[in-house]
Amino acid sequence: MNRTLTFLAWLAAFATLAMLPQLITVKYYLHLSILALIWVIMAQGQNLIQGYTGYVSIVGAGFMGIGAYSSTLLGLHLHLPTWVTIAMAPMVTALFALATGYPSLRIKGHYFAIVTLAFNLIIVIVLVNYKELTNGETGISNIPKLWGGSRDAYFYLVLLLAAFLTLLAALIARSRVGEILLAIRQNEDLVGSIGIAAWKYKLFAFVVSAMYAGLAGALYAHFQGFINPEIFGVAQSLDAILAVILGGSGTIAGPVIGAFLVVFLPELLRFADSFRLILYGLILVLATIFMPIGIVGVCKALICRLSGKGLRHGA
Repeated sequence: MNRTLTFLAWLAAFATLAMLPQLITVKYYLHLSILALIWVIMAQGQNLIQGYTGYVSIVGAGFMGIGAYSSTLLGLHLHLPTWVTIAMAPMVTALFALATGYPSLRIKGHYFAIVTLAFNLIIVIVLVNYKELTNGETGISNIPKLWGGSRDAYFYLVLLLAAFLTLLAALIARSRVGEILLAIRQNEDLVGSIGIAAWKYKLFAFVVSAMYAGLAGALYAHFQGFINPEIFGVAQSLDAILAVILGGSGTIAGPVIGAFLVVFLPELLRFADSFRLILYGLILVLATIFMPIGIVGVCKALICRLSGKGLRHGA
């Protein structure tokens, strides 16, 4: 019964999102919705390494930048179709993730977070200084757009990709691999003691997370038509982490909710003008402190409590 209700809830959410282009009259909000769906992909990948494996990675935006620049440069220099370059972006990102993840995942806890933070900084430094290829801080403009830049068409493309990758994340989470990732989060030493090579599963989660970020970066580049290194800095990596925490770490629905919050909340606070970012930061801090299990976790707790009361009342 619970699975049926869950399926119906996801179906209703997908149907609602599919109707947004017809319901939204202000095109700017459709623009934000596309960005939010791109962030759903980013957050689902972040959730695999952070929520399920228990390793906080602060290089998500860096991998997003690798995906954005690789797709853009492959198109500009090799004249490949945009569809092909978008598909190649996650593969290029996976190679970088393998190279960085293999040594860094040998360490644990805060040290891993610090190492990934350093990787993000290195990626940005390379993008800024390798001007012959990336055009430095000026960035790259006039990036080819699909369907002539039609927002409606691009919305449905990103919606379908976000839905598919959310389903893929759910399948991974419910597989034997997902069970081992959760076991690593809970007690990595115990996992190792029973003969499971935990680092292989951590590397798998790290690489898949990077591939999600790389695809999100490619989609972002061909939607906005412009990229520069600043877009893929540490602040954006922290936004991905916050999206997972706010929505619900280690859940499938959490990154979806968190991604929309991270994109729309700063816009909804524009009435505060100069205090907007201060309010945004305050809301995030308070939510992290008082809702450590995220919105999905709070909703689940409320449903369990109401169900328990209902059963006791009926008894």
